[in-house]
Amino acid sequence: MKYASTIFASIALAGLLSAPVLAREITHSMGVTDVPDNPQRIIVLTNEGTEALLAVGITPVGAVKSFLGNPWYDHIAADMADVVVVGEESAVNLELLVSLEPDLILGNKMRHEKIYEQLSAIAPTVISERLRGDWKINMELYTDAAGVGEQGKAELAKFDTRIDALSAELGDALNEQISIARFMAGQTRIYYKDTFSGLILSEIGFKRPATQDKDDFAEEITKERIPELEGDRLFYFNYETGNGEADSQAADWTADPLWQNLNVVKAGKVHAVSDAIWNTAGGIIAANIMLDEIEKIYGVAPTR
Repeated sequence: MKYASTIFASIALAGLLSAPVLAREITHSMGVTDVPDNPQRIIVLTNEGTEALLAVGITPVGAVKSFLGNPWYDHIAADMADVVVVGEESAVNLELLVSLEPDLILGNKMRHEKIYEQLSAIAPTVISERLRGDWKINMELYTDAAGVGEQGKAELAKFDTRIDALSAELGDALNEQISIARFMAGQTRIYYKDTFSGLILSEIGFKRPATQDKDDFAEEITKERIPELEGDRLFYFNYETGNGEADSQAADWTADPLWQNLNVVKAGKVHAVSDAIWNTAGGIIAANIMLDEIEKIYGVAPTR
């Protein structure tokens, strides 16, 4: 108890020391917070939030560990070399946050609602509402809180321009119905439209099979439901953390007669893609790389 009291006494002191002299009001999912006009020491507590900052040229002083990588996704590792790991999205190290003396903390309600009061005692804290398909909404909030809202909007506008250009390049290919699956340790899921990759595919203009045309997140399935993965093209990704269990799950399922009997498999239109890029990173940098990969798969002209 004495150790815990010391931590939270430090948190309270840090909050007093970090009170901004000049501030703007930011409305977010947990209320209204005064934030510094030009924060210099930002800590970000979501993977998609990390990408939002990097995309506008801000390197956070601290960030939660990437879901895959050691400790960062390969596609952001070079830019994150000097960033301190402050735990994981669902397990934030509050004592370490205090020691970094942040002047702004960015988080998400789905992950951090229970520790919002502690976070707010450390520094002004801005909390987005949801994850899943809301990365654009969240990026606008994060970059606005960081004082670079116009830059954030500009990066999102560039992405939307790419979407429009890619859609035009794809033409009749947009008639394809796209199926999405994910393999994890001992578990297989269908991914629907309220997901990172599902949202982007919808924005491009791709259709989904009737069994997957849902504004939901994802659903675990058994092998008997493999026929629901039928489509004109199938993308799947493995959440492999290093113990081989997700790769084993994928190998088992893709060897199953029901999988092998899918028309999309017989047509050779199944693609194993990166879980980091198509799912877990969840931010604008990964989104742009995902578009790069779609361009290569479909053999269309690059849009950037």
